[in-house]
Amino acid sequence: MDADLRKQWLAIEDFPPYQFALDKGQEMFATPFKNGKTYGDCFADKGVGIRQNYPYFDDKTGEIVTLELALNRCRQANGEQPFSYVKDEMAALTAYMAFTSRGKIVRHQIPNDPRALAAYENGKKYFYTRRGQLNFSCASCHVQSPGEHIRTEVLAPALGILAAMPIYRSEWGGMGTISRRFVTCNSQVRGVPLEPAGRETIATSNIYLSYMSNGLPVSGPGSRP
Repeated sequence: MDADLRKQWLAIEDFPPYQFALDKGQEMFATPFKNGKTYGDCFADKGVGIRQNYPYFDDKTGEIVTLELALNRCRQANGEQPFSYVKDEMAALTAYMAFTSRGKIVRHQIPNDPRALAAYENGKKYFYTRRGQLNFSCASCHVQSPGEHIRTEVLAPALGILAAMPIYRSEWGGMGTISRRFVTCNSQVRGVPLEPAGRETIATSNIYLSYMSNGLPVSGPGSRP
């Protein structure tokens, strides 16, 4: 970002608009389920400082496990209903988990497993494939034009997008996960609607974006205009 935009961002960080979600997520994370267990019982290191480890490829099931999926599985294993993958409670929980991981370096490796390599390639293909009535790909904005304006928005670079999630966006008036960003971007280019928990698009794209963030620190939760 240019110098003026960076000054604006630093000013926003003094009084972050995502603070309400961070506080809510911290409270939710510590509140026991009906059976007395907590989210910390489902994760390594009690769920603190582990954001950089997600998503990962589960070689036993052949699945990509995103942080959102892991949280919902934790809830269901403890007799609770799953949350929406895109905002509200899920965004608050992931905001808190990201905050506890700030500064941790993303070091994501793709296992030498045909299923994992295929997932990575599918995520990459989706990222670069043009779609919708506007004929845009993710790369059209976030690789070819970062820093440029599209309407009133400044386009973010693809590098590090996942490390900054979840985010507060002024246009949403609230928080959103990476799933929400994929869903809204796809609708903005007038593409076929995406399923927020969809394995073949959002999950594989998570793997690709995570690999792209290698070497960068976790910086979420974040904020955007």
